[in-house]
Amino acid sequence: MKPVSEQLPLAFEHDPAIGRDDLLISDPLSAAVSIVDTWPQWSSPVVILAGPVGSGKSHLASIWREKSGAVPIHPQTGSDAADIAARQPVLFEDADRRGFDDQALFHVINSVRENGTGLLITTRLWPMSWPVELADLRSRLKAATVVEIGEPDDELLALVLVKLFSDRQLTVDEKLIGYIVTRMERSLDAAQTIVEKLDRLALSRRTRISRALALEVLTELGNAREGD
Repeated sequence: MKPVSEQLPLAFEHDPAIGRDDLLISDPLSAAVSIVDTWPQWSSPVVILAGPVGSGKSHLASIWREKSGAVPIHPQTGSDAADIAARQPVLFEDADRRGFDDQALFHVINSVRENGTGLLITTRLWPMSWPVELADLRSRLKAATVVEIGEPDDELLALVLVKLFSDRQLTVDEKLIGYIVTRMERSLDAAQTIVEKLDRLALSRRTRISRALALEVLTELGNAREGD
């Protein structure tokens, strides 16, 4: 049973803004952002964004999808992915996690090349490490433009935290932002989780977001370190 002083807040949804104007850019993202911004003048019709979880791939893919009118696909045996790719740009997210059929992806890439559409693939792993058995597909992947997204740096994490708090109409002290950044997991997903938990905890206790509250959340997430 919850103590009287800690009431459960209403589960309001806070959808983060994910448009191009909301994209925060720093060195780890700059090359990938440039690729999205230069569409449709790509040097290769196939672009692969590779980066760790929470690095911003999904945000970039969402921006490109809106800009290009791309349709999400999953190249599997019997799918119509290649037919769709013949008509318009296509997006294949989390290729390494979801998996694919070699022949199906090969036909998608060929369809894109022959019809002048476009294919954006996101992945956590460098494409040459995928378990591809079809030599022709491996050759096609080598010809793709591969952009690696690094882990977000301190500057980007701080900007993201400020933006996420702002999305919830919350203003947090700059020193507290710095305190969180130096102790948190290095991912944009972690930033989202921390802000959400801090907001809900502050609401439930009817208190402001403080260093003590931040430490409690970071400890819960296993992120508290550096002398804490």
